[in-house]
Amino acid sequence: MQMLFVQNAKDVVMKDGRLTLIGVSPTTIFFSDRPRRIAGHMHTQDFVLEWQKGTGPESFHTDPPNATLSIFAEDEIVDVVVKLKNHFLAGGALVYDIDTLEQDVPIPSGPVSLFIDSIGRPLTPVSVAGVRRRTRRRTVRRAAVLY
Repeated sequence: MQMLFVQNAKDVVMKDGRLTLIGVSPTTIFFSDRPRRIAGHMHTQDFVLEWQKGTGPESFHTDPPNATLSIFAEDEIVDVVVKLKNHFLAGGALVYDIDTLEQDVPIPSGPVSLFIDSIGRPLTPVSVAGVRRRTRRRTVRRAAVLY
């Protein structure tokens, strides 16, 4: 069974091939899809340790996952698709080395969620990172105008 992960933080900095989740939540959400639905939380520190010690073809260390960084900016939601590589905790921040796969606009400041695909999943319409969120971004813009 493949698990998907979500990490939340108060803010983000993305620069020079590095993604820093500032004020990262002490817990990482995990869940699975059909046929068995599993959901829960784990300590973010445990997530980091599991990734570092994982080996073999079915590990994040061997096959780094894609992820969508979703930033809740002042008047829109901005999404960036990345490949996550080495990572470490530094105080209240979680730092990833990344390859940027898709980015349309500069990275704003704001609360963020990082939606991490399970290992070995391509950038497809059914993968978390493959979902196109432009329609939702436009919807948020229109909703802000209506209110």
